[in-house]
Amino acid sequence: MAESKTKFAEIREWIIEHKLRTVGCLWLSGISGSIAYNWSKPGMKTSVRIIHARLHAQALTLAALAGAAAVEYYDHKAGTTDRYPKFLKPDKISQNKN
Repeated sequence: MAESKTKFAEIREWIIEHKLRTVGCLWLSGISGSIAYNWSKPGMKTSVRIIHARLHAQALTLAALAGAAAVEYYDHKAGTTDRYPKFLKPDKISQNKN
């Protein structure tokens, strides 16, 4: 009998498969949320609001990239994932080294 995956395991697997897409979505949501938050503050120039939004989104993106790198390191250290992506076959890689 096959065990069904929990919702958390499915989400984790999707994030591992699509790391850059996840980071891009975090950047987009970070900049959108920061712009919305900064627009609610009166007395700020538009250029300052945009700069603050960019800085907040940049910090969130760096944190997401660091998290993705940590997950990748842990997965390779634990041996839970293949060394090469699905679209690369090891025999093609070994031929390119020669």
